Amino acid sequence: MREWFGVDSDFERVPADPRAAYRNDVILGALLTAAALLSTELSRSIGFFEDVDQPAWVLYLLAVVGVLPLTVRRRYPLAVVAVVYAHFLVAGITIPMITATSVLQVVYFVALFTAVAWARDRRAMLLVVSVAVLAMFGWIVWQFAVGAGVQGIIDHMGLADTQPGLFSPAVAMVAHTWLTNLAYFLGAIVLGQLMWHAARRRARLAEQAETIERQAAELQRQAVVTERLRIARELHDVVAHHVSVIGIQATAARRLLSKDPNAAAAPLATIAGASRDAVEQMRGLVGTLRDTASMADCGGEPPSESRHPEPGLTDIAHLVDADGGLDVDLAVVEEPTGATTEVPAAVGLSLYRTVQEALANVRKHSTARRASVTVRVDRRPASPGDPGAERFPHGYAEVEVLDDGRPRPGSSGTGLGLVGIRERVATHGGVAEIGPRVTGGYRVRVRLPLPKDAP
Repeated sequence: MREWFGVDSDFERVPADPRAAYRNDVILGALLTAAALLSTELSRSIGFFEDVDQPAWVLYLLAVVGVLPLTVRRRYPLAVVAVVYAHFLVAGITIPMITATSVLQVVYFVALFTAVAWARDRRAMLLVVSVAVLAMFGWIVWQFAVGAGVQGIIDHMGLADTQPGLFSPAVAMVAHTWLTNLAYFLGAIVLGQLMWHAARRRARLAEQAETIERQAAELQRQAVVTERLRIARELHDVVAHHVSVIGIQATAARRLLSKDPNAAAAPLATIAGASRDAVEQMRGLVGTLRDTASMADCGGEPPSESRHPEPGLTDIAHLVDADGGLDVDLAVVEEPTGATTEVPAAVGLSLYRTVQEALANVRKHSTARRASVTVRVDRRPASPGDPGAERFPHGYAEVEVLDDGRPRPGSSGTGLGLVGIRERVATHGGVAEIGPRVTGGYRVRVRLPLPKDAP
């Protein structure tokens, strides 16, 4: 019982929009006040209060006083139910017929329902509601014991000397009154408690959804940071290679300058090209890893101790030949011939990782048995009117992975691998097209710009 009434719960129900809720309560109270005045006048007009000696304005005043507390019913639910039921007792003792009007009966029900549904202190709610209900039934007992309620109704209906049914009129009248009031009060309590439980479930679901969203964002952020660390390590190796080349060629040029100045031109040209390539790659690295604060929040993979050359476009063939239960067709389109071997190492590495991730996803999460990989390299400068001329003025390198399968049930991934692909694309200022195809299957297509001068 304590659990059902939420006595030990830390949940406090408050309106989602307090200003709107409190405004609606004022409107409801005003409408019910007008209805109570009209109901009182109609009852007076049909002789409902013919045995009442008080003037009409007293009836109107009692009706208004009984309804007005509802204007703050959700702001002060327990105070409202206490005031409304105190009004019931006072009016019931002085002018009992005023409490029997239809509008005030609705008011008593709404006040009790609101107390159970909106009270923030559940212990206080249980106490106040219990006192109110006991007071109501005590008033009923007092009416039967002290007043002439039952006998008066029986005499008024002409049933004093008859028994139309199985029960005597007095017993039937008492039982009917008790059943009616039980249904009335218990209905308000049960309905209010059900509304409170529904509000608590909604709050818990909203909290869980917020937690899941926050955790998903954290996982995605960690994936981005991890991928940035991986990119940093890979670009470090690429740039280190260029720096090593510069050092070797600089030593050779220094030795040739004194003996054969013309022969020193070749190593100097190599130094110039390698230095430009290194600067471009470092610029991309700095742009991607600018947010160092986020990287400090979580660690990535441990630094790799491998000193093997990083893979590039020419190594995609090894991915295609890998045994994974998937038949993969590889096509290479290049303009001019041999342009694939001139793609900068950092661009080639990013495209290689894109194909690697895309094929791994097909093998793990798709029903496809065949896939195709297309490598396109175009070194031709873009004309001013060509699409993408602004983004790819000096040509592009592109990979596209297609499959014709459907998502495999129960094998959905986290999507963090695709986040890594987009991070690589952002590093180089390229474009990506990732998603399902209209004709069926899935497409991963990444296009990265090429620098002005080939390495």
